[in-house]
Amino acid sequence: MAPDGAADETPDETTEGGAQDGQGLGSKAPEFIKARRALHLSWQVGVFVIGLAVVVAGIIMLPLPGPGWVVIFGGMAIWATEFVWAQLVLRWTKRKVTEAAQRALDPEVRRRNIVLTSIGLVIVIALVGVYIWKFGVVMPWKIKDQ
Repeated sequence: MAPDGAADETPDETTEGGAQDGQGLGSKAPEFIKARRALHLSWQVGVFVIGLAVVVAGIIMLPLPGPGWVVIFGGMAIWATEFVWAQLVLRWTKRKVTEAAQRALDPEVRRRNIVLTSIGLVIVIALVGVYIWKFGVVMPWKIKDQ
């Protein structure tokens, strides 16, 4: 028993949301910020705005050169420092990625993927060969001696 009458519990065992894996859900803000309501609300708004900026940058990078999905998940990780919904989305995503990786390592699935990739490459090489045979190689610029 603790001196104030509270039960002895580690902070990781009883957390907001009842997480079972030792990683609690909820705000990861420093205690002095969580102790002051207005400061904590300002902290959450700041985290939301920064996370939003990172997610929007990732969305912009999707059609452009850049690591769009990595940046989007980085923004989600920023949100997950404060918001339970983002923590749950990241946990779900990690679980799905792990399941997909396990499926990809299955020998039958790997064999199927290798066969399909090989067939696709043969088709692409055949199409390129027919194109070159029919039209030849034409450079997109003109090089002429004068």
